[in-house]
Amino acid sequence: MKDFVVIWLTILIPAIGLAQNTHLASAGPNSDTNVTSKKPLELKERRILPLFGEISKTSEQIDEEIKFLSECDKSFSSRTEASSFFAARAWEYLQEGSLDTACYRFNLSHLLNDKNVEAYWGLGVVSYQRENWVDAKRMLTKGIGLQSENVPLLVDLSTVDLKLYAITSRKEELDEAGELLKQATGIDSTYALGQYNLALLHYNLNELDKSWEHLHKGRSLDFSQLNLDFVELLKAKMPDPQGFFK
Repeated sequence: MKDFVVIWLTILIPAIGLAQNTHLASAGPNSDTNVTSKKPLELKERRILPLFGEISKTSEQIDEEIKFLSECDKSFSSRTEASSFFAARAWEYLQEGSLDTACYRFNLSHLLNDKNVEAYWGLGVVSYQRENWVDAKRMLTKGIGLQSENVPLLVDLSTVDLKLYAITSRKEELDEAGELLKQATGIDSTYALGQYNLALLHYNLNELDKSWEHLHKGRSLDFSQLNLDFVELLKAKMPDPQGFFK
């Protein structure tokens, strides 16, 4: 995740519809759409699916990839360097809201180096922006498989689980979000977004004391990321024990 990419996404609280802002390494409005078709996908359609759709490659795709890798071998000192370059460009496109272009660049980054966590992370964010929660979860999980102690990535995956819980009300999504946030805050309790996600988690569990506790931890770390609408919702259920929010 590039430091300059700091954009906001929303998680809907079940049955209430209030948006609790949280942060993924994402990029603005949904300007592109998913490609959905029952007919065999053309190459141009595969390019804008996470990991090219993870389907059997056609001869056309193989030829294109061989040519691309050959050109990169001539232009970069290593494929690892080339992968980082394409990931950086992809984050820029993502920040601009160009989801299809960003997705293709992240795919190329992964083609060059399948151990580049930025590729999986970015593809997860693209999927989230497209409201494809299943792919978002799958891509971010792949990233965590490479960097299991990456706190922002763990928190981003918890965001997807909280979103899925808001949609499905399945307890397992909430449980998984809790495990991810426990792991993330165990590594770094000063990451404000982890604390804010914990506040939402405990709100959904109706553990309002704990929700307030983590909300205050988050606002002491980074007040600018506080969601005042969520504060009002929490206050409606339980007054602020610290009296900070009247």
